Formats: sequence, structure tokens, C-alpha cells
Amino acid sequence: MKLTLIKPNIGRREHSLYVDEGRMEPLQLGILAALTPPDVEVVMYDDRMEKIPYDEPTDLVAITVETFTARRAYEISAEYGKRGVKVIMGGMHVMLIPDEVAEHCDSIIVGDAEPVWAEMIGDCRKGALQKRYLAVQPECPQTGVITRRDIFENKGYLPITLMQFSRGCSHQCSFCASSVYFKARHYCRPVADVVAEIRAQKRKLIFFVDDNITCNHQKAKELFRALIPLRIRWVSQGSLDMLNDPELMRLLVQSGCLGMVIGFESISPECIDEIEKNTNRSGAKQMYSSEIKQLRKWGLQTWAAFTLGHDGDTPESIRATCDFAIRNKFTFAAFNILMPYPNTPLYAKMEEEGRMLYDKKWWLHKNYRFNYSSFVPKSMSADELTELAFECRRRFNSLWSVFKRVWEPRTNLRTPYRFFTYLVYNPLFRKEVFKKQGMQFGLQSGENTL
Repeated sequence: MKLTLIKPNIGRREHSLYVDEGRMEPLQLGILAALTPPDVEVVMYDDRMEKIPYDEPTDLVAITVETFTARRAYEISAEYGKRGVKVIMGGMHVMLIPDEVAEHCDSIIVGDAEPVWAEMIGDCRKGALQKRYLAVQPECPQTGVITRRDIFENKGYLPITLMQFSRGCSHQCSFCASSVYFKARHYCRPVADVVAEIRAQKRKLIFFVDDNITCNHQKAKELFRALIPLRIRWVSQGSLDMLNDPELMRLLVQSGCLGMVIGFESISPECIDEIEKNTNRSGAKQMYSSEIKQLRKWGLQTWAAFTLGHDGDTPESIRATCDFAIRNKFTFAAFNILMPYPNTPLYAKMEEEGRMLYDKKWWLHKNYRFNYSSFVPKSMSADELTELAFECRRRFNSLWSVFKRVWEPRTNLRTPYRFFTYLVYNPLFRKEVFKKQGMQFGLQSGENTL
């Protein structure tokens, strides 16, 4: 039996296919490869940078689907369908809206694949693939499974190893798709398994792709203690409440943490209340001054993530958010328009108030473009919000801003390595900002269009 794993692209730019130059290893496909019996041949194709050989013989195609890649995933599935090849889909978007995804493939996996993958492979061997596999979330995900990284070789990924300690987050922010997927719960792998996986690969730079690696303070401390002897450098995503635990922060730094992606979301207490981000309520009241001071004290290079388009937002507050990010010299920042992902509380609110655009399915609509507003904001037009968000990205990533922000001695200039990281990745992210703005979803030509 032969299994083909596919990572879909988002789509195309106006006149050409979008090629992701900042691409990272598709970790989820490496895990699926590791779960697959050794007598099954496994190949992987990354649509972000290589052509998919549709005519290459295979018995089953497995596609991981995110909401942003759904349209392209359906196009890929249709091409294999023309050739009589069975297609199964899984991933975040399948959990959010399974009935839609099921219309575009032969089978779906709802939830994390580990509990049902072996059963699914067995069914495929027998020619009895089920229409739907419902996976019960394991309390300890990826137990005893080390990601197969040979499928990533020679594909031009950034030299950073992706890994996972935990999945999900116990917070319930109203816009968060992950909170819906994991039902606001947090699941951790055995620490010994994480250590074994780090030892099994060659790199010393690790990106833990956890939704919130510090969500469970005690579990995080256990991990960080185990990482200290490994002498690695790592980055991940965390929430501001980690700063309330000095022991956690000390261990985090000692274990080699360079920095964190942190969801500041907004500098407005009103907006923070609106999205129910409890971890940020006290910080937003004083413009996060205490939190930023602590992040600098610990030497963390921060990737500050902001969401724009809250009901309490105005054009002035959005511009002030960008000013805030530049003034505080964050290493990186993201200015994302609020996205109403299907089956999230935010989506339900927008739908109930009649504010959804693009026939309520922005991820499939032929006129929707990447980084556009998919709903009508309260204090401006959708087009104005789209332009303001792009203005923030453009200003934050301008050459002047890059030069100005580097002069932060406690973070970006703390060591030569951190300075090097700043200089290498800022131009890369700057380039991606302009390449991806207004990009079409799917290819919409050449293969199959919806």
C-alpha cells in the first residue's frame, strides 16, 4: 500500500502561484507518517513549494485542512477524484465544519488522528474506508511516537525543528478556533517523549508549536527542567499570565527560551473584555507596562500578536496599536483582522447580527482575498479595516521601524545570537507581508476550480 500526504498551499497571488519562502515543516504530516505501519510506503508533497504529481500511483491521499487552505484542499481532492484515488481529510477545519469537508472527499477524520489512524489504514487495505472517523481526544497525545522527519528532507524548510509538547488551551477567547477544537482543554505529552524526540533529531533550535505551552504551569515546569541539560534554544507560544509565576519564568529562561508569541490582541480594556481574554484584562488597563517590563527583564524576544476589528476599535485605536508595537520595540508583531472561523462564538455573533460578508463562507468565496475583512466592523467599513490592518503591517515592517526596534539592549541586542535572529527574520517576514496581502484562495486556473 502507498500513502500520499499533502500540505495544501493557500492559493495564488494575482498573476502567479504563491511560494512560501518562510515555510516550516508540516509537523502534523510527520506525525501521521510515524503512525503509519512500516510496510506502507509514505510520500509527502508540500503544495507551498512543489508541484503535486497527481498521476503518480497511490492508494490513498491524506490532506491536512486549515480554514485558510480549505478551497485549495478541495481542488487537490477533486484532481485525485478524477483519477479514482481515495482521499481522506483531517485537521482543524474538519473539526469546525465536518459536513462541508465531507462533501469534497471520500472520508474525514474528526479530531486528532492518533486514536483512529491504525483503524483507518486497516480499512483502506480492505477497501472498506469509512465515511467518517470520530477520534476521542487522547489525554496524553503523541505518546511513544517520534515524528518522522525523513519526509521533510531536501524540501527547503527553515532550519528550525517543529515539535509539540501540548495541544489546546484552557482559556476560552471568543475568536479562537483552537478553543473550539479542543473544547477549552489542555493536553500534554509525557515529558520523556519530548526529550527523546529532541535527542532523535539534529538541530538545537526548536519551535514548540503549542497553542499555549505555559497553560499548565506545573506541567510546563516539568518540561523546562528536563530541557535544561539538553542545551537547546527554543521558541513557542504563551500567555501573559506566565509572568505571574517567577519560578516558571526562571526555568523557562534556563531551559533555553529565546522568545514567545504572545497574544496581546488589543491595548483597549473594552476590546479585551469583548473577546473574553481573561489573561489580558489587568494588563490592558495599564497598556501592559508591567508585563513588557518583565518580558525585557527575562530577556525574551517577543512576537506580539494583535487582532483588529473589535467592536470597540476605531481607525484611531488601530493606528495607536501599531504605534504601541513600534514604541515598545517588539522583535516581531502580527496585526491580524479578526477572523470569524466557523462554529466559534465570534462567528455566531457576526452571523446573528447579520454582519458576515462573502455569503458567510469567506474561506470558499471566489472574491475573498487573504487579509481582507470578512465582516462589517462597527466603527468603519470592511474595506477601511482591511486597509488599516495592512497599513499596520506595512509600518511595523518598514525599514525605518526595523532599524528603530533593534535598539533594545535587553532583548534584541542581549546576545549576538539574538541580534542575528532579529536581522535574519525581520526581512523575511517583511517580504511575506507584501507577498501574501490580497492573495486569492485556491489556484482558480489550470487544475480544478470551485
